[in-house]
Amino acid sequence: MTQSQGEMVYLVDDDEAILDSLTFLMEGYGLKVNAFSGGGAFLEAVDLSQPGCVILDSRMPELTGQELHQKLNDANSPLAVIFLTGHGDVPMAVEALKNGAFDFFQKPVQGKELFEAVQRGLTHSDKLHHDLTQLALLQDLTEREQQVFRLVINGYTNKQMADTLFVSVRTIEVHRSNVMKKLQASNMAGLLKYSSLLDSLDQMA
Repeated sequence: MTQSQGEMVYLVDDDEAILDSLTFLMEGYGLKVNAFSGGGAFLEAVDLSQPGCVILDSRMPELTGQELHQKLNDANSPLAVIFLTGHGDVPMAVEALKNGAFDFFQKPVQGKELFEAVQRGLTHSDKLHHDLTQLALLQDLTEREQQVFRLVINGYTNKQMADTLFVSVRTIEVHRSNVMKKLQASNMAGLLKYSSLLDSLDQMA
C-alpha cells in the first residue's frame, strides 16, 4: 500500500527511547511519523477528523492510553488505534479491541509485524474517513430531502414520489436536484454509493 498524501502515523509514548526507536522503524518503511510524549500534546496538535494511525502506549502519567482512546471514540475520529504496551495482558487486549482498537501488541514487537498492522490500520482509517465524510453529507439533507433520497434509491419515479409524499411533481424535482447537489452525485450510481450508510444514519437519528 502506498501512503496517501497527508496520511500520518502518530506515536504516543512517555518513553523517549521507545519514541526514537519507533520513529526510526516507521520512517525506515517510508511512513510519515509524528511522535508525542503524552496524550495531551497529541490532542492539542492533531486534527482528529483526519485519517491516520496512532500507535499508543497504555500506561502514561498524564492520560492513559485507554483514556486517550476513549477521547478519540468520543470525537468519532477515523484514526486507527494500535496499542503497543509493555504492560498488556489478555483482558486488557480484549477490552481495547472491544472498544474499537484496531490491533494490540506487547513490547517488544517485530518491526515487520507492526508495520503490516499499521498499513492495514491506515487502509481501515481511509475507508472510515470516507464513510464519515459521506455520512456527514447525508446528515446535511433536510428531512424531506432524506425522504426523497430514500425513495429515489428504491427506484421510485418522480410521479410515484409525489403521490407518496403528497406534493407536486415539481416539488419533487426541486428536492431531487438539491439531493444530487448536496451529495455531489451526477447520476443514480452516485446516489447508490450512499445506500450502505442508511443504517448508520438511522442509528444517529
